[in-house]
Amino acid sequence: MKQNTKSSTRKLAPLNLLDPTCAGIDVGSNELFVCIAKNQSEQEVRSFLTFTADLRAMIQWLKESNIKSVAMESTGVYWIVPYEMLDEAGFEVILVNAQFFKSVPGRKTDVQDCQWIQQLHSYGLLRGSFRPSNDIIELRSYVRQRSRLFESAATQVLLMHKALTQMNIQLNHVISDITGVTGLNIIRAILQGQRKPEILAELSVGQCRKNIKLIIKALEGNFRKEHLFALEQSYEGYEFFHKQIHKCEQSIQKTLSSMQTDRVIPPQDNKESNSPKKCAHKTKSNRSPYFFNASDAIKKVTLTDLTTIPGVDTNTAMKILSEIGTAMEHWPNAKAFASWLGLCPGNKVSGGKILSSKTKPTDNRVAKALRMAAASLYRSKTAIGAFFRRMRARLGAPKAITAVAHKLSRILYRMMTTGESYREVGENYYEQQYQERVLVNLMKRAKDLGYILIKAN
Repeated sequence: MKQNTKSSTRKLAPLNLLDPTCAGIDVGSNELFVCIAKNQSEQEVRSFLTFTADLRAMIQWLKESNIKSVAMESTGVYWIVPYEMLDEAGFEVILVNAQFFKSVPGRKTDVQDCQWIQQLHSYGLLRGSFRPSNDIIELRSYVRQRSRLFESAATQVLLMHKALTQMNIQLNHVISDITGVTGLNIIRAILQGQRKPEILAELSVGQCRKNIKLIIKALEGNFRKEHLFALEQSYEGYEFFHKQIHKCEQSIQKTLSSMQTDRVIPPQDNKESNSPKKCAHKTKSNRSPYFFNASDAIKKVTLTDLTTIPGVDTNTAMKILSEIGTAMEHWPNAKAFASWLGLCPGNKVSGGKILSSKTKPTDNRVAKALRMAAASLYRSKTAIGAFFRRMRARLGAPKAITAVAHKLSRILYRMMTTGESYREVGENYYEQQYQERVLVNLMKRAKDLGYILIKAN
């Protein structure tokens, strides 16, 4: 690894710089290339290693060069530490999507990349990506970590299924979920040494006891040591990850408490507002909810109840809050917000012809959450549910999900900006509006053809 910083200069294009106090950084895993403008016609490039001491030296050099604003590309996770250090040092830091300047003129090298970034930034041609506030970043890290822990716990459940199948314990054929109360009771008893199917079957509870004879047959197996060992390992892993999830939820609760505002939630009209949804609680058989009242905690931060939106539960509302926060002024209107999510139709036009109207590919977590919420509305007795069913019959499921997610994003933006809760009007109201639109269109069509449409009594 190179230990000394490198420096080079290059003459700029004839176009005058709008802001010479800008710098451009090309981010790498072990080296950063930083470019500044020495004057209106010359650039200077230096390289720095990614060690903390080298980053401090980079910041000192930028301060000595009177740099005020820095632009860098979002490369993996390598940009995070330089971004945070530059932000703490008082620089205006702009994080730019690499797609915005992927066409670098000439040969593509790290030096030319940073020079091109600096030049575009100096001309005011770069647009920064959305970056939430520090408290939202902290909350986002906890919520994402919680999701990863649930994925790890799900992997352990699959391993428990495998171990039981290798022992010919057909528990998954007689109960719906081996991580429910009945399934975990039986697994614990097996690990404690119990082998008699009759005694194991007596550990079943609730509706499972209706099939107790079938459970007894399913619990006759071949209890080999290696399979019992694998079952024990996966069960302990499952319990370990859920203990980690509980600690993660404690951090989420603490962060939400520090974010709560003293502003009063505006009262809603009880006649028009939705009836409050029941808040799910964490139990031995249902560990997906939060152990605390997350819905009320979110409401105190957002000043509106996001769970009143059809399809949005507490987990979805938490994901939305942790990704975008409450500062909606980053998007001027609901259309810009939907475009940022990648949920609005595209407008790829050339020569007056529409080449494509597909939505842009995106990995936005809020868009994924809204699509999941939209997909759950197929049997919903709401106006949005009726809209989804009509779009699904006309366009197919994938496009209908995107259309409903787009509508949910606009509702979300309005709620977050005004503080109002969602007011349900019912699927009948949507059907009436649809019939009125159809009738108006038929009357216009009849008039164009020289007829008068008369509504029958």
